[in-house]
Amino acid sequence: MAKSGKPERNAPGFRAYGPAFRLFNVVCLSAAFLCGSLLMASTPAEAAKLLALGDSLTAGFGLPPEQGFTARLQAALKAKGSDVEVINAGISGDTTAGGLARLDWSLADHPAFALVELGANDGLRGTDPKETASNLDQILARLQAAHVKVLLCGMKALQNWGPEYGRKFDAIYPELAMKYQVPLYPFFLDGVVLDPKLNQADMLHPNPAGVDIIVQRILPMVEALVGAKG
Repeated sequence: MAKSGKPERNAPGFRAYGPAFRLFNVVCLSAAFLCGSLLMASTPAEAAKLLALGDSLTAGFGLPPEQGFTARLQAALKAKGSDVEVINAGISGDTTAGGLARLDWSLADHPAFALVELGANDGLRGTDPKETASNLDQILARLQAAHVKVLLCGMKALQNWGPEYGRKFDAIYPELAMKYQVPLYPFFLDGVVLDPKLNQADMLHPNPAGVDIIVQRILPMVEALVGAKG
């Protein structure tokens, strides 16, 4: 025994227990490593993020939050086994210019995927199709630069601006989809537009039944988007 009261390292008792202490330490370290591995394995992976950049049709104008497009799309994806968080970046009344202006803010959540639904309000206001096309072009370019996979949602012009305007406006979406090689859902309101049973009183915004039809029709393309590799 040393004067300090602690056992000397070379004392017989210490030498006898040395191997046992070493074995105990190895067992404890192994158990700690195994527990840590199990905890890491049991921690759920973070859901993939899908940015829904749009206007009132995306925002869910006139509807309870749980009945809006993004909530219903997320629920439909979950029902199909896709763990995806759909971020509602829809603002009622927004134009393609507005979507472009807030794009950096919208990307703050670092989504892996994006659904772009803009242009309806441009068409309602009679915005020059060249301006609408330029705004959407810049949005797609910046999304691709951020390595975000995109589904572009098309819109169709109202007939009150004349056939020439409608032709130029409607051509924006397929042309940009081809330019950036992104999938195109041709018309976001397909199966719902102008149907009084599927729209709110203004005949511009879908009711819950209309939202469900939109989700049902667009779901396969969204599934393909979030399941894309590379």
